[in-house]
Amino acid sequence: MKSIALVLGLLFAAPCLASTPQTPAPSPALQSLEISTTRILNSIKNPDYVNPAKRGPLRRQIEDEVLHIFDFKEFSSRTVGARWRTFSPDQQSRFSDAFADLLINTYVNKIDGYNGEQVAYVGETRSPSGDRTEIRTVITMKDGKKVPVSYRMLPKGSAWHVYDVLIENVSLVMNYRTQFQDILNSATPDQLIERVKSKVLEVRK
Repeated sequence: MKSIALVLGLLFAAPCLASTPQTPAPSPALQSLEISTTRILNSIKNPDYVNPAKRGPLRRQIEDEVLHIFDFKEFSSRTVGARWRTFSPDQQSRFSDAFADLLINTYVNKIDGYNGEQVAYVGETRSPSGDRTEIRTVITMKDGKKVPVSYRMLPKGSAWHVYDVLIENVSLVMNYRTQFQDILNSATPDQLIERVKSKVLEVRK
């Protein structure tokens, strides 16, 4: 699970995915991504964020935005893969909650490492049916390194939500699926859930 720190640190570096005059108007998916990242940045830029005594409400706002932009149920089912069908509804719910907890806590802990990385929106590929899209960006780090990051999204309700992220063509879902399948080869779904919960406790410390 080490890669998640890098993944979420880069995810957070997506403050401005605005289109240039030569590109079409932002799609609904891109708009959803922009809204959430802008709200997160506004919370961090709030003068109270640097004050530990006043930071709590702002952290909760950030967590709410992460919950809003990510579809954690979809994320969870894809990371477990075909074995998701062997989980009971209760196990699916508890796993989704634990996995969301892990991602959110890691994400929030990486926020202080934001250094104003620059992001360029470079394109979007939509499925023929229009029910999936992949937003492609390139993040320029402080040292000049350019990192391609893509966000796979789907619509639910009135907005689009992220269900996978690719950094340098490496899928976060596939990364976790490999790890979770290795665990499930010798452990039960309940034991996997406990492993994820233990990881959450480590991150919180």
